[in-house]
Amino acid sequence: MTPISRGFRGRRDASADPSRVPPGQYVTGDFPVLSAGPTPHTQLADWSFAIQGEVDEPRTWTWDEFRALPSENLTTDIHCVTKWSKLDTVWTGASVDTLLDGVDTSAEYVTAWSDGGYTTNLPLEDLTGGRAWVAFAYDDEPLDPEHGGPARLLVPHLYFWKSAKWVRGLELKLEDEPGFWETYGYHNYGDPWREQRYWGD
Repeated sequence: MTPISRGFRGRRDASADPSRVPPGQYVTGDFPVLSAGPTPHTQLADWSFAIQGEVDEPRTWTWDEFRALPSENLTTDIHCVTKWSKLDTVWTGASVDTLLDGVDTSAEYVTAWSDGGYTTNLPLEDLTGGRAWVAFAYDDEPLDPEHGGPARLLVPHLYFWKSAKWVRGLELKLEDEPGFWETYGYHNYGDPWREQRYWGD
């Protein structure tokens, strides 16, 4: 991993409710930036989002079409595998339920893919039922490229590497296929409450 830590000073928040902090994590008021490679800067005119793979019909949205979809505001805690947690983060995005509305599939797994070649794998059930979004704003501001803008996947109940930055699509699959970090030893699922950081956890 090539960490970029602009603005991250490792401050710990001793006042945080411990029931909201998974084992082995500490709370910070900062928002560390960690990436597997350089930050892409995709122009909105060139951006699109796709649902593909084991679906009745692939779907694609331009940026304007994507932004015209119903969006939701949510406040949630996020937890990074590198052991920081940030509480009460505020996001705006389209739910994956909205993106999959009307899609006919027999798939049980998903590979999220991003600009720059990054991928991560998830069970489809972890992206539906109000559990995941494609977020385009943070704290009521457009999502910065360093944090995954113009849009990133947001799956807050799993470690944050599963919330793929710069996401451009979801490929629905019949069988699970490890993504980028999963092939390098990160846990295939990544539940922070079970400390599923690496293979064997």
